[in-house]
Amino acid sequence: FMNGLNAIISAAANPAALKVQVETLGFQHLDLEVTVPRVVIFRDAIIDLFDMEMGARFTSKAKMGFLCVLNYVGGAYIFIRREYAVRIKIINSSWKTANNKVADFMDAEAEEAAEGEGEEGSKNPAGEGEEGKEGEGKDADAAAKDVFIDQERKL
Repeated sequence: FMNGLNAIISAAANPAALKVQVETLGFQHLDLEVTVPRVVIFRDAIIDLFDMEMGARFTSKAKMGFLCVLNYVGGAYIFIRREYAVRIKIINSSWKTANNKVADFMDAEAEEAAEGEGEEGSKNPAGEGEEGKEGEGKDADAAAKDVFIDQERKL
């Protein structure tokens, strides 16, 4: 928490850097349901803590500055969750669908290869070219070439 608050305060002088910092923290907090009442409770708790710890050194100007910064951060968290959570869900869903299609495609290729090997045995009733018999039939490179050519014909 303190690292995040320190980074926000450090970036407060540079609006572009502050925006990037707050967006980064907002994405890190997407798993939390950030609402306006929760932001108010959190903001007030932090302001009260600073007020108790710093006493008179926590001026009204500093208090107003922290209120503004914490309101900005809380509002940004709410905005990020509202706007980007749906988009991230869509991306995750699309990614899952794409991966499933790739897996289905790979399974179909494996089935076709298995069927292709079974068809080769039925096309060759004399048993020529069967694997596992030494000295008979084709060597491994020629057999692999035949399987490749057979797969190309199916496509």
